[in-house]
Amino acid sequence: MSGMFDLAGRVALVTGGNGGIGLGLARGMARCGAAVMVAGRNAAKNAKAVEELSALGAAAQAAAVEADVTDPDSVAAMVARTVERFGRLDILVNNAGTNIRRRPEEYRLEDWRTVLDTNLTSAMLASQAAHPHLKAGGHGRVINIGSMLSIFGLPFHVAYGASKGGIVQMTRSMAVAWAPDGITVNALLPGWIDTDLTRKARSEMPTLNANVLARTPMGRWGDPRDFEGIGAFLASDAAAFITGTAIPVDGGFSVQG
Repeated sequence: MSGMFDLAGRVALVTGGNGGIGLGLARGMARCGAAVMVAGRNAAKNAKAVEELSALGAAAQAAAVEADVTDPDSVAAMVARTVERFGRLDILVNNAGTNIRRRPEEYRLEDWRTVLDTNLTSAMLASQAAHPHLKAGGHGRVINIGSMLSIFGLPFHVAYGASKGGIVQMTRSMAVAWAPDGITVNALLPGWIDTDLTRKARSEMPTLNANVLARTPMGRWGDPRDFEGIGAFLASDAAAFITGTAIPVDGGFSVQG
């Protein structure tokens, strides 16, 4: 059974992989033997992530590339750099994202475009650029990061919710289109996860922590480490017949009545 989860010889590109959920996903794949390219705009965070990933074992391979996922040329260069560095690309994780909290009637068009371009359009651009390499390898994997707001809404997250709902529908369409190419496409839907972004939200909303704990059946916030296993699984041969799914990783938050 252990061989089904072995990612040795495969290469993963993780956008926004220098922290939070992205780094959790990268760690899981690196632990299973994949070489990992971390893509992010912050060079210092990239370097720290590469250091952490490289320390996971003697066979661990990691590198980083600075990229702006909203820029088509930068996305194309990101994919090309990955293939140049590691010789192939087998796994794409579209994790880069942002949020601007504002009520719908107060939302500015430029902010709407920023969130949609970062969270949704970037995933399309990266998937398009990666497609020929994923197809050539014969067992390509795309993992898109949605959100619990792919399922339901919150009043201050109109653009974020729209972008993450779009991730799910894009995942389904890509799964159908690329199945004949040997590529699976799935989405993960994180709930309330303890990251820099949610710590900021907790500081701005004093009741948030208690509300999350009360609503989450498992009684805790998620941790980026909670994504190590599910990401490695979807990237592995064990998930070869799973495509078009959207899997909540939220401690039961989204199924609580």
